[in-house]
Amino acid sequence: MALDPVSTNPYGPADTATAGAPSPAWPTMGRVNDLDPLASFAALLTEEGRALLDSLVDYDPAKELATATRLRREHPAELVSAALGQARLRQRAVAKFGPEDARRMFFTPNGVEQATRRSVASYRAGRFASLGVRSVADLCSGIGGDAIALARRGISVLAVDRDPLTAQVARANAQALGLAELIEVRCADVTETDTAPYDAVFVDPARRGGRGRIFDPEAYSPPLSWAIAAARTRPHAALKIAPGIPHEAIPEDAEAEWISDGGDVKEAVLWFGTRPSTLGATLLPGPHSLTGRGLPDPGVRKVGRYLYEPDGAVIRAHLVAEAAEQLDGGLIDETIAYITADELLPTPYATAYEITDELHFNLKKLKALLRDRGVGVLTVKKRGSAVEPEELRRKVKPHGPNAATVFLTRVAGAPTMLIGRPA
Repeated sequence: MALDPVSTNPYGPADTATAGAPSPAWPTMGRVNDLDPLASFAALLTEEGRALLDSLVDYDPAKELATATRLRREHPAELVSAALGQARLRQRAVAKFGPEDARRMFFTPNGVEQATRRSVASYRAGRFASLGVRSVADLCSGIGGDAIALARRGISVLAVDRDPLTAQVARANAQALGLAELIEVRCADVTETDTAPYDAVFVDPARRGGRGRIFDPEAYSPPLSWAIAAARTRPHAALKIAPGIPHEAIPEDAEAEWISDGGDVKEAVLWFGTRPSTLGATLLPGPHSLTGRGLPDPGVRKVGRYLYEPDGAVIRAHLVAEAAEQLDGGLIDETIAYITADELLPTPYATAYEITDELHFNLKKLKALLRDRGVGVLTVKKRGSAVEPEELRRKVKPHGPNAATVFLTRVAGAPTMLIGRPA
């Protein structure tokens, strides 16, 4: 995981719309919030701090004022504030780490935001294990999400992050989850870390700055070129990158893998020491993996009975042709990643819809059709259209007990509306 580079760490992990560590002593002077973040976090690791956090497992943020007032009768106000903040972070982290881990781990705001989802980290750790990797240098390790997944596979990990607070949080997480014997946390500059003793390296450079996401790989922290050079020093390596990376930026000696979880594209990874010049898409849960074979673009054909919407990882990996071949399908337009076919075939790589109507783009006709069919639950998807889904919903004002899906797209170059339902 990567922390926002606006922190003190220059090299650390610093469209659809549908309606309806040891425990230090508690400071005896000064306010915790006036102390440095390390002292504030250390207070949470005391016996009193841990007990207070344990009492907030079912904490309701809507009742924070009442909860804080009650707790301050028995605990220092600063400790209560720190504990409530951590409780909120733990609740946010449930979506990524699951309730069992999230309630035991420690977080920072950036840590929750940028940590690798547990399912993705576990999958990647499995790939490392299958390669025979026994030790990994996790560079820009953040709060330790990937290090935890690797350790759970029996892989020893050196987790390196330059930010002192982040490193302390990662160390506390390793201890909290019983993995301290397998995870060594080091607060250091990753560019000065000796990775020679390790079988593999994993690098998660920071991809966010003060103005948001960073799209230029050489503006990552550290730059992608440095990460690639570090990867080439070990038998195996994985570099976590943004899913939107241009394909021309992918080195020839790397395998590029795009990963989605539950239909959402989460990240791309450059693998070294595996299958050079290979493009792949992996869908979780599963995993289901589709590998590129250099197929030509599918031909354009008339809209058939079924429309398939490829998973975002398949699209990002430029593997629509491979998915279409499995479905004996073609494209509705040479520039649109929708696959059409006459038969319904099972596939994990695309979602199928049965198409009932094909109309030239006309809001009045669409509104009348939806009214006649009593459609009140309307899902609007678009690809190749300037119309926003929410704008269309406001204009057609769906009402009724039935459901439908509308695709705003192009068919053979013409603006088109396809109406259907999940197959």
